[in-house]
Amino acid sequence: MNKLIAALIAGLFSVGVFAQAAAPAAKKEEAKPAAAAAAPAAAPVAKMEEKKEDKAAMKAEKAAAKAEKKAAKKKVAKKAKAEKTEEKKS
Repeated sequence: MNKLIAALIAGLFSVGVFAQAAAPAAKKEEAKPAAAAAAPAAAPVAKMEEKKEDKAAMKAEKAAAKAEKKAAKKKVAKKAKAEKTEEKKS
């Protein structure tokens, strides 16, 4: 049983060391396709940024509409209160 546990620990150690080893340097010929593939990857990033901007604009519009609605409601309440006060005075 001790030998089995020792073998498992040794195996885990070797896997950990292998996972931390640096990857071999790529040849220049292999690096070119990777650079070419990076250019199309920029398009989704641009779309994502555009979505963020659209979302922020929609949020700002929603907040402005909410503020306008609140102001209108407050104005109506103030007018109703003034009318009640006028009725009481009469």
